[in-house]
Amino acid sequence: MSNETAIQAIERLLEQVLAEETAYFPVSVRIKPTNNIKVFIDGDNGITIEKCVRFNRALYKLIEEAGMYPSGDFSLEVSSPGIDEPLKMQRQYNKNIGRDVEVVFLDGTAKEGKLLAVSEADILIEHKEGKGKKAETHQLVIPFSNIKSTIVQIKF
Repeated sequence: MSNETAIQAIERLLEQVLAEETAYFPVSVRIKPTNNIKVFIDGDNGITIEKCVRFNRALYKLIEEAGMYPSGDFSLEVSSPGIDEPLKMQRQYNKNIGRDVEVVFLDGTAKEGKLLAVSEADILIEHKEGKGKKAETHQLVIPFSNIKSTIVQIKF
């Protein structure tokens, strides 16, 4: 079974696990050459470790029952995407409204600002240009089609 086929099969099993849990959604599935399966799940209001453990147990059982790997020759990790992981889905953008983000455009340039709104086609950020008293606040609409990646910025 190719990695791509295995990922698709695991995504289908994950849909079964999350079917009753509509506040949670899959973000990505990765499989390392050692059959280490990493599943990233997020929730509209975040996700707890307890939920990750529950989803892990349910998904592990389904993978075993499907016989995808001989004699349990795989490992499974279920977690939320780390803070350094880029946002991948509209639901992730929605849950981060009001937070500072760095948007990297397809041409490699970047813009930092506060995420104000999310629609089907684009996001709206508020950013400052200039320094000190001359700084001006602007709003910028960015189409999803022009975004390479978006990472939430943690400020201390």
